[in-house]
Amino acid sequence: MNQSDSLDTQANRLWADMAAWISDHSLQIILGLAAGVIIVALLLGLKWIGMRLCATDPTHVHWRTVVGRVLARTRIWFMIALAARLVAGIAQAPEMVATTIAVIFIVATTLQVALWARELVLGVIEHRAGGLEDSSGLGSAIGIIRLLVTIAIFVIAIVVVLDNLGVNVTGLVAGLGIGGIAIGLAAQGIFSDLFAALSILLDKPFRRGDTITFGATTGTVENIGLKSTRIRALTGEEVIISNAKLLEQQVQNWALLDRRRTVMNFGLVYQTAPELLAQVPLEVKEIVDAQPLGTFDRCHAALFAASSIDFELVFFVESPDYHDLMGVRQAVLLGIMRRFAELKIDFAYPTQTSYTAAPDGTFVLPYAVEKAD
Repeated sequence: MNQSDSLDTQANRLWADMAAWISDHSLQIILGLAAGVIIVALLLGLKWIGMRLCATDPTHVHWRTVVGRVLARTRIWFMIALAARLVAGIAQAPEMVATTIAVIFIVATTLQVALWARELVLGVIEHRAGGLEDSSGLGSAIGIIRLLVTIAIFVIAIVVVLDNLGVNVTGLVAGLGIGGIAIGLAAQGIFSDLFAALSILLDKPFRRGDTITFGATTGTVENIGLKSTRIRALTGEEVIISNAKLLEQQVQNWALLDRRRTVMNFGLVYQTAPELLAQVPLEVKEIVDAQPLGTFDRCHAALFAASSIDFELVFFVESPDYHDLMGVRQAVLLGIMRRFAELKIDFAYPTQTSYTAAPDGTFVLPYAVEKAD
């Protein structure tokens, strides 16, 4: 008997077994098919719900969209494989048919779970990004992240399929591990900047257009790329710094201010009467409160300095804009100067006074003394 005759014999036997199975288990097959149709209908309904959830969220950043994306990725071939596996179990299919359906079911289920996992991971990442992709220039980073997630998940899925089919995957897993380590060591700098870009994407310490300070540099973020961030400094030049080095430093984000706190110090001459010194905080409070954006905090005589009695004034400007801050400071400063001129309160400046005596030892005052009437 040649090989062709053997295949024909096996095919004839398979068809005979299937015919006998269908004849002997017709009721179970019908019940299994009905159950399979119901399951497929339910899964199609879930897929439709997922598509509707995605359609109601054009920004694709809400949690319902993440769930919707997962449901919408349910494939028809998985539904058919699941229904066939159910029918084979209920109707007690012949061994060869049951084995074939089981293999198809394992492959289909593994690939379907990989698709669900991919959509779930990417959905969570994009949800955490919250639209930062458009505002930061990190579209390329999102693309790279999608590629890496897809490769990782489907490599794991292929290994799981091969393992369930009886293939020894120990050597394959070891090879993938060694290869991954080699690639990681060779591209360590690139991957550190890439993961720093991912950290910026998810943690959102700043966005494009924000004014930030790091080290001795202050500027506006113009672009956040895969490897570096470009910042336009206040002095006009463009500063380029790698993402990893940027996140290693303390970063101050001025765009997140609700209001600005400012401190002004001024000194008055020692000849100022104590009654006027006590009146100064009340006068300054009135000046600050007269500003539309000003909120008075405190004003105290704080220090006996070398040439002056120093006051410390603290107030808030109810705006994050730096121009508003400087405008209010200027208005307060001018207001203080006008009011102190009216009260005849003199500002101090660095001075040195020398006291001398006449030849007869009489003390000579360094300033004029008003004569009594």
